Amino acid sequence: MTTHPPRTEAPALDLDKLLAARLLAVRARPYLATALFALNPVASRDVPTMAVDRYWRCYVSPVYVAATPLEELAGVWVHEVSHLLRDHHGRGDRVAREQGLDGPGERLRMNIAADCEINDDVYGDGLPRPDDIVLPEMLGLESGLLMEEYLRRFRLGAHTRTLVWLDCGSGADGLEREWDLGPDGAHGLTDQERDAVRFRVAQGIAGRPGRTPKRWRRWAEEVFHPPQPWRDLLGAAMRSAVAASGSGDDYSYGRPARRSASVPGAVLPSLRRTPPRVSVVVDTSGSVSDTELGSALLEVTAISRAVGGRRDLVSVVPCDAASHEVHRLCRAEGVPLVGGGGTDLRAGFARALAARPRPDVLVVLTDGQTRWPASRPPCRTVVGLFPRPGRAADEDDPEYVPDTPPEWARVVTVGDPHG
Repeated sequence: MTTHPPRTEAPALDLDKLLAARLLAVRARPYLATALFALNPVASRDVPTMAVDRYWRCYVSPVYVAATPLEELAGVWVHEVSHLLRDHHGRGDRVAREQGLDGPGERLRMNIAADCEINDDVYGDGLPRPDDIVLPEMLGLESGLLMEEYLRRFRLGAHTRTLVWLDCGSGADGLEREWDLGPDGAHGLTDQERDAVRFRVAQGIAGRPGRTPKRWRRWAEEVFHPPQPWRDLLGAAMRSAVAASGSGDDYSYGRPARRSASVPGAVLPSLRRTPPRVSVVVDTSGSVSDTELGSALLEVTAISRAVGGRRDLVSVVPCDAASHEVHRLCRAEGVPLVGGGGTDLRAGFARALAARPRPDVLVVLTDGQTRWPASRPPCRTVVGLFPRPGRAADEDDPEYVPDTPPEWARVVTVGDPHG
């Protein structure tokens, strides 16, 4: 008679330990308390460690909880909720759609890039750093970049082979997993509830900014700066610019053309689309407030994300009555918006268009109290107007009423929730 060893049952989820770890996470990162308490834990034997979906469920492996020290679990709580607050699932979806990325390999790459963005802020200051977390220096990259920027700078290979286990769930990259309960499952948050959580976290950070890392303060500023319909308009203009013949086109042998199969013995290059170059002319005249200039810098950050984090493709031209030095974008808050005099953005248009290579898209952020170029620029132009009730005349000449933007510019009011 053959005997078999007794079957070992997987342990039940130690919910007390898991919730105690969450309390420890709240003590270490009090500004994230609202988000941490909004996460709904769901026991799952399908996840390797802990993972989240876009509906703010946190799937937890009972085996992992049993084997992991309390302090390390607290760090994982903060790690997972950071993916959701930074909207890595939505951003992953956009990147996949715009760049044609598909399959588990590309989603793993997104997860690695997202981890590089957040892990510097997750660990330390009361939360011990595990040995196996993903950090930019592991990939030979600098810290402080966005997920989209990291995605451009590395590919999967021998140096990432030890990371194949990584899976923070659909909340980290947008790709649904088989264990996801979906939009109609229990314990998920609605769109309104998720937005409310983000707003309350941002509110707490803004109220006590000295206790939070710089990148979380920047995130909170962007939450308070609500998404503008004009960004959709900019995106449409940029896509149109890229689609135009000769714009953003380059040939690459990195991915051979499909028609190579019909030409035996020859490898033909494929046509590769690259993001457009964007020049942003910012009105720095005396009629533009400091608050509006701050808003302009946030819009510049959004533009950088719209071109896939390619800061080298974005330049900023401050302009009042004369154009000032052209700045390549490193960080938006580092761009000096000098000026304060009168307004004539024609100089800014000329300076931006004189750049080589010439921009594919021109964005102008202004209160509209300016003269405009007499002819259409040779590239797509989007004008974001700071609201001025009644389009009032300027304070130096009560009789002067500024020209409305020309017909060739696509115009939307910045800050108007209705676009």
